[in-house]
Amino acid sequence: MAQRGIREYHGKKMLARHLGEYLSGGIGYDGKIVLVDEKTDWKQLRTDNPWLGSMPLVAKPDQLFGKRGKHGLVLVNKNFDETKAWIMERMGKTTKVGETTGTLTHFLIEPCIPHESEYYVAIKSTAEGDVIYFSLEGGINVEENWEKVVQIPVPVLAGIDAVDVEKALPPALGKNKKLVTKFVIGLYKYFAALHFAYLEINPFAIAGESIIPLDMVAKLDDTAEFCAAKFWGDDIEFPAAFGRTLTPEEQKVRELDAMSGASLKMTLLNPDGLVWNMVAGGGASVIFADTVCDLGYAKELAFYGEYSGDPSTQLTYEYAKVVMDLMTRKPDPQGRPKCLIIGGGIANFTDVAKTFTGIIMALKEFAKKLQAVNARIFVRRGGPNYHEGLAKIKAAATELGLPIEVHGPDYHMTRVVRDALQTA
Repeated sequence: MAQRGIREYHGKKMLARHLGEYLSGGIGYDGKIVLVDEKTDWKQLRTDNPWLGSMPLVAKPDQLFGKRGKHGLVLVNKNFDETKAWIMERMGKTTKVGETTGTLTHFLIEPCIPHESEYYVAIKSTAEGDVIYFSLEGGINVEENWEKVVQIPVPVLAGIDAVDVEKALPPALGKNKKLVTKFVIGLYKYFAALHFAYLEINPFAIAGESIIPLDMVAKLDDTAEFCAAKFWGDDIEFPAAFGRTLTPEEQKVRELDAMSGASLKMTLLNPDGLVWNMVAGGGASVIFADTVCDLGYAKELAFYGEYSGDPSTQLTYEYAKVVMDLMTRKPDPQGRPKCLIIGGGIANFTDVAKTFTGIIMALKEFAKKLQAVNARIFVRRGGPNYHEGLAKIKAAATELGLPIEVHGPDYHMTRVVRDALQTA
């Protein structure tokens, strides 16, 4: 599972669109919210959203960082002109949030709605199953009152219908208990159906018979994009963390990823590193990266990423080109060889021969540059047509004069990493 954070704006839009499908009677949240950036046409924005001129507003940055209230980055109960002025004073400004410094580029605006009690709810997927967290102490001080948070485990197979949520919630909810129970059950069903990995609403408020999400943090399992994207919406995005700007190569891989139902990921760590893991599969990518670190080469790990989900030959070729281009831009100052580890587990449905054909195309294109950085190639892969794939890549590398070791699924994944690092 690859957990990818989304904007609060998109999280709330999804909530307004779909929560009613899992909650009888709805919750009364209408999804009045807008996202603005440096390109926003404010006049058109107000025309398209008349409520902006008729309601008191709330505004805050929407860039995947929390504690905005504690950093003075939440505007409350102001009119449209005041809200616009407040945002424009901060738009494009470099700002320090905790230990991170970044540029403010996106803000959300929504109505400021009078309400009563504020509560905390979060749902998290873990290796053992899902857990619902609930507290009467919603708001910015929930962490200081974590001992008051109720934890409600949800069985993997039986699901939320096997849990007595109403009994598990605090009696102090009083008259709000039935409404909150209905909301929590519906929220969990929504969480599971739309493939969230984490969803936190802190706080949510009660206004009459309606539940209003005041602040939200959400992460999606992006490996479910092939089946869930239609529910997430066409405008969904996975922005970079606050304070981090994507490199052109990372942006290129994101664009490739968006072109297909396959999964292509890259996070650059050290472009001058000696170890380049081109790994198929999210689980395998973790194993290979962890092994590199466990063997003492963490600082030499060039990037973290994966290619999986049966990418086409062309898509694999384009991804491999990005990797090899970065890897061959300059040799190691001490003359040490660079290791290209083309690894993976035993694929269920990815055609190894097809993806290796794409990698071979890139090897042919970068052969001279790979030789110039003293590259060593180590392969470990299994899955459909792996015999053909391994034979082809070994023959191609040998013909190109590139040192290569090739292994099938009988060779342990961590062992091929150790073999590679012995040459680094």
